[in-house]
Amino acid sequence: MPDNIEPGNYNPIVSTSILVYVGTYATIRENSIFLYKLNPLTGALTLLKGFKGGENPSYFVFDVQHQFLYAVNECEKYQGSPAGAICAFAVDRKTGFLSLLNRNSSLGSLPVYITLSPNGKCALVANYKGGNISVFPIQAKGQLASASKLIQLQNRGTGPDKERQESPHAHCITLSPDGRFAFVVDLGNDRVIAYQRYPDGSDISPDTAITAFKSHPGAGPRQLRFHSHGRFAYLIHELQSIIIALAYNQHTGTFTEIQAVSTLPAGYQKENKCGGIRLTSDGRFLYASNRGHNSLAVYTIDDISGRLTYLENFSSGGAWPREFTVVKGSNILLVANQHSGTIDSFKINPNSGCLTHSGYQVKVAKPVFIETLICNTS
Repeated sequence: MPDNIEPGNYNPIVSTSILVYVGTYATIRENSIFLYKLNPLTGALTLLKGFKGGENPSYFVFDVQHQFLYAVNECEKYQGSPAGAICAFAVDRKTGFLSLLNRNSSLGSLPVYITLSPNGKCALVANYKGGNISVFPIQAKGQLASASKLIQLQNRGTGPDKERQESPHAHCITLSPDGRFAFVVDLGNDRVIAYQRYPDGSDISPDTAITAFKSHPGAGPRQLRFHSHGRFAYLIHELQSIIIALAYNQHTGTFTEIQAVSTLPAGYQKENKCGGIRLTSDGRFLYASNRGHNSLAVYTIDDISGRLTYLENFSSGGAWPREFTVVKGSNILLVANQHSGTIDSFKINPNSGCLTHSGYQVKVAKPVFIETLICNTS
């Protein structure tokens, strides 16, 4: 380990590079996914290439072998129908470059989240405006087949925010640590829905839906993240700027509230909408983005109780931080500031979890998502 690196999430990387993929809001004619190389010691980013990733690739994920990348195209219409799209790319493991394999309708308007089954057999998509989820088998060479399932969320009584909760809004779909359940976060109905998955992991069973957690009225849940050991999960809420710590029952696929904490400093009264939520790989620290306050809220996690302890709100370095990532293999955190058009780089103190700006920032139009890949580049 280099002398100037403290212990923590950092792991030495030999003969490899950390590649950073940035999704942006852009038209179908423009480059919309940008590839950077990260210096994990300093936090500096170097632009390598831009790719035509389709309209608004606002969320994407790699397969386990990092051979393919799957992205949503967050749009309201695709090929004349009220839907967005999802696309598959091959990843060149030497350069990190992307090549489009195919693109399909997401079967719902404004897809905002995509996840893969652990065995790589299917992609699961949350369509926000459509209020539904869709499942797509993945073929042997990485292409997306036609959807095998489309499930419309039921309207269990809209939430009190009449502008944002007039109908179901699927904002996230994620799997339980053991892969038995698929959890859908419904912002419109303030709840998390659990679906059982088929034993072979190829699909989900629509008739098994239960309310896994009913949140605070009007809170607007946005994303769910599990702790590394699987006993706890953390649910960020866009509309009321809170995070709820949850105890997870792996037998029933349900959650119990442990604690609710604000993402904002005391006394802040202006507009704010929460964005992303991430945990460090060692499960010690949690971060959440505030769009409006333009900050990252920082917490420690108690490994026994799952409770959060507030540390600080640190400036995101720009305006409207939508998504961010804690870079594996380093103590670097990268933030996509959508309105200021910047990617800002921060160093994480591995002992306290607190942030300092690295001094590095790059300009890119309307960045909204960041993911990283360790690649054997020269």
